[in-house]
Amino acid sequence: MAQWRKKTADETYAPEEIEARLKEELPNWYYEDGWIRRKYKTSGWKGTLMVVNTVGHLSEAAFHHPDLTVSYAFVIVKLMNHAAKGVTDKDFQLARKIEEVVMWRPAKEQDSALEGTPDDPRFKYIKYD
Repeated sequence: MAQWRKKTADETYAPEEIEARLKEELPNWYYEDGWIRRKYKTSGWKGTLMVVNTVGHLSEAAFHHPDLTVSYAFVIVKLMNHAAKGVTDKDFQLARKIEEVVMWRPAKEQDSALEGTPDDPRFKYIKYD
């Protein structure tokens, strides 16, 4: 059962509400220093750039922009609504969309005609949870 109540688009959540909501909706994300965060591990620079470009596209389409930490084999996404000075529904919604797209595995979907990335190190670009 949800331990938080739905808020208006720019209304911030208290830390305990954020943690409860992350646990329920985005278990691979965590709350730290006023931001909701997720570290995506990649297989190297090519995969890192693919994640960065995906996050960039989704963020621009949403017109809500995260802070990113980019390294050779990982990307950390940090979301907080700067105007509201806290975490809002905008952050949760964008985090869900980023998670859905970056971690998409077509081969895991029922009746998918798409095979997904071959199980071969030459083609791996992201480390799935």
